[in-house]
Amino acid sequence: MRAGTIGLAAMLLAGSAAASAQDSTGSAPAASARANPANWPVLAMQRQRDPAIEARIDALLADMNMEDKVGQLLQVDIASISPADLETYKLGSILNGGNSAPNGDEFAPAAEWLKLFDAFYDASVTRSDGRPVVPVIWGTDAVHGANNIVGATLFPHNIGLGAARDPDLIRRIGVATAAETAATGIDWSFAPTVAVVQDDRWGRTYESYSEEPEVVAAYAGAMVEGIQGRIGADFMGPGHVISSVKHFLADGGTGGRDQGDARITEDVLRDVHAAGYTTALPAGALTVMPSFSSWNGTKMTGNRSILTDLLKDRWGFDGFTVGDWNAHGQVPGCTNEDCAAAINAGLDMFMYSGPGWKDLYANTLRAAQDGTIPAARLDDAVRRILRVKLLAGTFDAGRPSARPLAGRFELLGAPDHRALAREAVRRSLVLLKNEGGVLPVKPGANVLVAGPGADDIGMQAGGWSLTWQGTDVTNANFPNAQSIWAGLQEAVQAGGGIATLSADGSFAQKPDVAIVVFGETPYAEFSGDRPTLEFSPEDKSALEMLRQLKAAGIPTVSVFLSGRPMWVNPELNASDAFVAAWLPGTEGGGIADVLVAGADGQARHDFAGTLSFSWPKRLDQYVLNRRDADSYDPLFPFGHGLTYAAGATVPQLDESRPAQTAGDQNALFVRGRFAPGADAVTEGAVTLGRVDRLAQEDSLSLIWTGTGTMALAQAQPIDITRESNGQLSLLLDYRVTTPPAATVMLTMTGGDTASVPITGALREGTGEWLQLAVPLRCFADNGVDMAAVTRPAAITSTGALALDVSGIRIASAPPGPVTCGTP
Repeated sequence: MRAGTIGLAAMLLAGSAAASAQDSTGSAPAASARANPANWPVLAMQRQRDPAIEARIDALLADMNMEDKVGQLLQVDIASISPADLETYKLGSILNGGNSAPNGDEFAPAAEWLKLFDAFYDASVTRSDGRPVVPVIWGTDAVHGANNIVGATLFPHNIGLGAARDPDLIRRIGVATAAETAATGIDWSFAPTVAVVQDDRWGRTYESYSEEPEVVAAYAGAMVEGIQGRIGADFMGPGHVISSVKHFLADGGTGGRDQGDARITEDVLRDVHAAGYTTALPAGALTVMPSFSSWNGTKMTGNRSILTDLLKDRWGFDGFTVGDWNAHGQVPGCTNEDCAAAINAGLDMFMYSGPGWKDLYANTLRAAQDGTIPAARLDDAVRRILRVKLLAGTFDAGRPSARPLAGRFELLGAPDHRALAREAVRRSLVLLKNEGGVLPVKPGANVLVAGPGADDIGMQAGGWSLTWQGTDVTNANFPNAQSIWAGLQEAVQAGGGIATLSADGSFAQKPDVAIVVFGETPYAEFSGDRPTLEFSPEDKSALEMLRQLKAAGIPTVSVFLSGRPMWVNPELNASDAFVAAWLPGTEGGGIADVLVAGADGQARHDFAGTLSFSWPKRLDQYVLNRRDADSYDPLFPFGHGLTYAAGATVPQLDESRPAQTAGDQNALFVRGRFAPGADAVTEGAVTLGRVDRLAQEDSLSLIWTGTGTMALAQAQPIDITRESNGQLSLLLDYRVTTPPAATVMLTMTGGDTASVPITGALREGTGEWLQLAVPLRCFADNGVDMAAVTRPAAITSTGALALDVSGIRIASAPPGPVTCGTP
């Protein structure tokens, strides 16, 4: 990292020492959501404007009409638009959202991505009216590698990289990620995330490098330089792509709730949450993504003092801002299809998904024509977008398939990229316990490898891995990857030992040591938010496995996969050694590199990682940050990490937990339990009982003899606006024992009631456990107030039906099409 930028970050952070624990955790209300730019530092931007580029922009703007200009303000998801649309609508950008892919196939080969981009590009540059040709650009979430593309190298998620404390490693990862992204022709990555997470319940904690601002500051500029190239050297040269720093601002301060509200002072906003921008922007970041979230009650996407007065005027940012997924629709007075207010506040490009993008275009055009969006503001936004496209070489690069690295699919999972990822895994591992020198595993040992994560590449990769939530993938979907088990087997055999895989921990011959790989299953935002930091409160199978192995006298090593530090006191007590492996990505062999000794009995690599997040000693310590000196009481502090030379004994830990803990409102009925404040009610000719599925009486048994309703009713209305906006679905896990004799409807109530037919679905697969997904938009679009839902799910039948229900929850639908019901 350059000395100048480290000094600037340190200067900014000096003012945060006096910030109270209450301020930094987001629990203290502040009087204003209006930033005073005079209280913020001036950034020394390295990139200066090029007069030739500015002159070219002037010429383009002079020849563009208002329709051309408004088109540049729209970015539309490929699931909502076709290449043919760009022959008429000259939009600025397209994107693939978390679950969008060519032909709707999330496992489409790389060649299909490039082919589709060629089609969009060709349509965007096709025009015969004499007005300027402005090529479209494609944005993607390449957040830990080119993670949407089968065969790409997936690096550890940011939380693991934070443990490595090496900005140069981050820069090299940025270079490799950009090259693999460019191989598909895609020219824009929505990365890096520079959130400074303060409440670890948030489902995006793993996208943060650290709870400490200085770590984020040290990494942000390095990653931008890796993705885009260095100013004055290879900036936006071959193999580099546009970077987008996100989410501006304070997305990590929202109390553990996605799209929440950071209730903090301006000092904390500046000194803690802006740290990454103080290095990313001087490094030349070309785009910034405003946050879904709010600051003191005001949406960032509509906050002029943040987007214009601070970012553009005070800091001199001359790239463009791009919204998050339909985030503009949350600005007061706006809808997803009409939001001049966001443009006037300083948003330059809408990010839109849904069928109404033509309405958004028409409404924005109308606002520009009638002066609601001033001509100067429109021209400023378009100028910024054109500037980025020119700096990125888009105008001169030609078709995506003609660009220097395009089509070089051998770059996906290239040996040097995999070696870099393996290095990153090694350096991210944090050793928390090593009693009796059980690690490193000695040569010649008989090693049992157990646990659900041992041979599951999807689990070790986490969210944003081929699919948005990282779910519904198999090892076969990761052709250039190695599972943790495969890496351990290779290393153990190289040392003359024997390795045996047993997911459930059973064995025929007592092993010398057991390595148990377990942890969080994949998730992304929404689904990843947690009520506490307790690991797996409803499923203690991993803990029981550890205890059984320990009772059998087998030295046991835990390899814990997680996207955040968690309360694992019982698991720590049941382990002789415990390794925080975070979400290591596709190179599971990096774990074996550290855990298994060489043939000479010496460690091949020592542990080098130190905690980038403080580790809780209680499950309710979800706000646990070193700067909060008065309340700081971690189990393992920020910066903790053992080595083979410097080990330490961990005493027996307290395993007690509160009798009452907060629940998750989106887990409406899961594992036999209702969400907080929810209960089942019946009306009419339906009876309600219990039946077993995975545990005793963990499912509902419903029998209709005529017209009746079973509903989940909330004692207090719940707000699922963010989930609806994020295109989540109502998921129903069910088994039909008697098919429906009449119409069956699934309904939701929030003010108004909306229903979708599910009769057709219930007539399929009688006797089998199945899952039904109904998008929340099906209810929202038909009048349900998603901010005040009183009945999130109700099933009404007008005739005989017998149905068992094991789960009702709000989450991401599995891959594939979803519809508003089946009659």
